[in-house]
Amino acid sequence: MKPVGVLGGMGPAATINLMRKVLAAQSSEESIEYVPLIVHENPQVPSRIEALIDGTGADPMPVLMSMAQDLERAGAQALAMPSHLAHQYAIAVSHATSLPFLNMIDITAKRLSQGGGQKIGMIISPAAHVTGVFVKAFEEHSLQPVWLQDEMSIKNAIKAARKDTPPQQISEILQSCANILATAGADQILIANGILSPFAETVQSDLPCIDSVECLAREIADFSAK
Repeated sequence: MKPVGVLGGMGPAATINLMRKVLAAQSSEESIEYVPLIVHENPQVPSRIEALIDGTGADPMPVLMSMAQDLERAGAQALAMPSHLAHQYAIAVSHATSLPFLNMIDITAKRLSQGGGQKIGMIISPAAHVTGVFVKAFEEHSLQPVWLQDEMSIKNAIKAARKDTPPQQISEILQSCANILATAGADQILIANGILSPFAETVQSDLPCIDSVECLAREIADFSAK
């Protein structure tokens, strides 16, 4: 099994969620057959929102590139990153080392393109929406996003998930969002947020519901086993 390096800490819970999903993507009675992950958990990466949206913060790019190089030196044979917003720096990260970069955005778009519908109901953070994280990948796969007119519910769900809110309440918010998106014409539902990812399986819909973090976890497991 080949080790995969994870650029984590953005935020810490999202990184732990990816690790759990990598574990769930495998099945073996022997622990030696599971993916060896080398995790660089760095909550001190400069704010992506302050840099990309507010225009007031420090540039995260040098820190992300340095993290990638640390992971290469530690023995990683590929890199992955569970933060959606940090994928705005994916090119820099991929060029920082000689390692392949498992791009969660591209992996997710490819999975959606195989799902039989081109209109994708988007449950992502408003920051990821504003910065257009999925725009290029969607264009390459002829996918069309379907947006909620009011994204306050997603903000509320993310805030709730960061607190000791009963999981049922968060699931109900996501269920409501999925229902609205289905009515708006979506063919598939995409949950693309590391904080909300653990609740993706609770969404009940006649439409396929894709979790981008799970897509990345499967790719990590597949890469490691090759």
